[in-house]
Amino acid sequence: MALELSENVLTTDASTERAYVTFLAGNGDYVKGVTGLAKGLRKVATAYPLVVAVLPDVPIEHRKILKAQGCIIREIEPIYPPENQIQFAMAYYVINYSKLRIWNFVEYKKMIYLDGDIQVYQNIDHLFEEEDGHFYAVMDCFCEKTWSHSPQYKIGYCQQCPDRVKWPPASGSPPPLYFNAGMFVFEPSRETYKSLLETLRVTAPTPFAEQDFLNMFFGKVYKPISATYNLVLAMLWRHPENVPDLHNVKVVHYCAAGSKPWRYTGQEANMERDDIKMLVSKWWDIYNDTSLDLKEVVKEDDEAQIQARPKFSILGSITEPNIAYVPAPSAA
Repeated sequence: MALELSENVLTTDASTERAYVTFLAGNGDYVKGVTGLAKGLRKVATAYPLVVAVLPDVPIEHRKILKAQGCIIREIEPIYPPENQIQFAMAYYVINYSKLRIWNFVEYKKMIYLDGDIQVYQNIDHLFEEEDGHFYAVMDCFCEKTWSHSPQYKIGYCQQCPDRVKWPPASGSPPPLYFNAGMFVFEPSRETYKSLLETLRVTAPTPFAEQDFLNMFFGKVYKPISATYNLVLAMLWRHPENVPDLHNVKVVHYCAAGSKPWRYTGQEANMERDDIKMLVSKWWDIYNDTSLDLKEVVKEDDEAQIQARPKFSILGSITEPNIAYVPAPSAA
């Protein structure tokens, strides 16, 4: 069962040892999502900064927007999996392996990763207080068609409702718990980072790219947490019985087709629902709230910092495994 985590009061000043982190690639409109995330974290009065891991193809203009919102910009090199014929669930998933670079942000002892299509509606700083040595994330759902390649989907089994269609004994043990990698709590570590890259080098890519890989790598230390920390919108119609009160949900993940607030038209399947419209409107309320803008002007002498790569090596002192680098589309 998912853990209902305690909202402990912070007793020490750990502002320099903890941070939120997100990922941005390309010159598309995802910068709006990250801007909204920065403003959302400010609205809930987080004590910690938002680090944005950007690929080299993120334009200077977008970096300025994010720096003006108080984000810490960290440029990283892309990581692509070994070449093979895998068909990813979404074409852009191939670029998501670059997220593994955040394990090398070792100036922080603990971080909370959030996708750029996530919004935080209540303070979740207390997650930093949870016991070290575990990987905390919310269980995913196997009911979407993007899972059609899996035995879970073919059988009709989902870990969100394991008693609705039970896993057949003839198929062996049920699959291990599987998390959505749009939000997770982790501890940066050079040793873990090195192991991640070495393991990736010998691990064949799978349809859900880095999410499958992280589930495999952290499976033994994974601890499920409540869906309130990463409400994937498809849960509203797939498993409404497991959805917390929307007014009390802490984190909403706008990952369903057509649900990105900055692209929302209401034309896609399920997007006409009143609860979806309400959540999209709630995101825009934060994005359009000028009182949440940091109003920090990027000075001319900051531009070199925004454009330049970090003076220290992102890769630290470790030897990089021989990972294949291939052309790939940027993140959606």
